Order: sequence, then structure tokens, then C-alpha cells
Amino acid sequence: MIDMKNVSWQRGDQWILNNISWQVKEKEHCCLLGLNGSGKTTLLNMINGYIWPTKGEIQVLGNTFGQVNLRELRKSIGWVSSSLQQQLREDENIQDIVVSGKFASIGIYDKISAEDYERANEILNMLGCEYLSEKSYRTLSQGEKQRILIARALMANPKLLILDEPCTGLDILAREHLLQMISSLTENPEAPTIIYVTHHVEEILPCFQKVLLLRKGEIYKEGLTGQMLTSDTMSEFFQAPIHVEIKKERAWLSLNEVVIQH
Repeated sequence: MIDMKNVSWQRGDQWILNNISWQVKEKEHCCLLGLNGSGKTTLLNMINGYIWPTKGEIQVLGNTFGQVNLRELRKSIGWVSSSLQQQLREDENIQDIVVSGKFASIGIYDKISAEDYERANEILNMLGCEYLSEKSYRTLSQGEKQRILIARALMANPKLLILDEPCTGLDILAREHLLQMISSLTENPEAPTIIYVTHHVEEILPCFQKVLLLRKGEIYKEGLTGQMLTSDTMSEFFQAPIHVEIKKERAWLSLNEVVIQH
């Protein structure tokens, strides 16, 4: 699904990404973990072909960058980010927002078939959001909006789904509802391969088999989730004394002591 070989990206005199080599196989749901400023967004922009590597080679969905129409490639990639929320029309109803995902457009400008609406309702039902179908976007809670963005991304039947910090701004209940929905989605045999991006370890679900740790534009470590989410690895990664406790197959962090740097 993704094959990056020795990829670096330079902006001005600064290397934002440095020597990234990363492979993701089909149905190998992965989590990309890194603090703010670690290069996560740059890496996502590169996977989607919005920025070009200064060095290295990228293949996405078997297509080598430089030998593929990136606009066509993006139709097979669903990308859900909080920035998309501000672009959607507040008065638009949920069914139309989901259907618009088929055309990757804000609003509907193409002829919509009964099959399109049927497909949208199937997705909403699969995600437990069917009760929202007739509502307008402005009436939704933050958590409901995020679920609708995921439904919209699935409308195009993507092979790869990138969830870019989808729990940002959610309270604990809304977060857990969204995470439960994502977990259920991975159990669907027709689900795309999912890349989940976060800087909160507790959001890493058991369905994510691997974790990539990104720090200061470089890969710190990558591997099986259980091997990455340990007290030693997290303490080294965050450069702070961290204790990891596993509860219900999820990792929860606590600081052994608060270190204030002057």
C-alpha cells in the first residue's frame, strides 16, 4: 500500500523529513505516532502527492511517483482531517455530504443516482450513523461530524484511509464512540487499509498491528504495536520518565515525575 525508500524533504535550509523508509502492506492497519512538529503532516502530504520528495522514492498503491497521475491516485485514498470540517457547508444535509465523497467535491455538482444515495445510507448504517442522514451539518456534535467525514471518505471506496488525528477536540465519551466505530470498521472485510495518525498513545487500538514512531522528521522506531508501547520505549521516545500500563489491550501513559525545563 505504501513503500517509501530513503525519502527526505527539504524546506529552505531545513530538512523536515530525513531518510524515511516505511512499508505498509494491505490490511496492515498502522498507527503513526509523533508529537507536534515531528513531521506527521508533511509525511501525509507526501503520501497524497501534494509535496514531492527532495530525495528518495515513493510508491503508493503500487504506483511509483513520477509515473502516475496523482489526481487519479488520490481517488483511491481517503483522507480525514479536522481541516476538512471547516470547508463543508453548514446547511447541507448529511446524505449529500456523504455522497459528495464519491466526487471528492465540497457540495454536489454532478447528477446523483438512487444507487449513490443507497450506498451512502449503507455506509451510514455500517458506521452506526443512519440516524443522522436527514440532519443538517450544523446540528451535529464534533464527534458526529468526524464520523460523517469518515463516511464521506468511504463513499469513494478507497483502498487506503488516512485518519489524521480524528479525535482532536472530542470529549472522552465522543472519543471512545469514535474509536469504537473505527475498530468495528477494521473488522469489515471490505474496509480499506487504515493509517491512524495521533500524538495520543491511548488512542492506539488493538486493531492497529504496527506503530511507526516519528520524531524530529526521522523514524525513531517501528514495529509491532505491543513491542513499541512499552515503558522503556515510550520513555526514550518522549524523552521523559513514562510508565505504560496496558488496560483492555490499550496502552495508557503516566509521567513518573514532571520535569520542567527552563
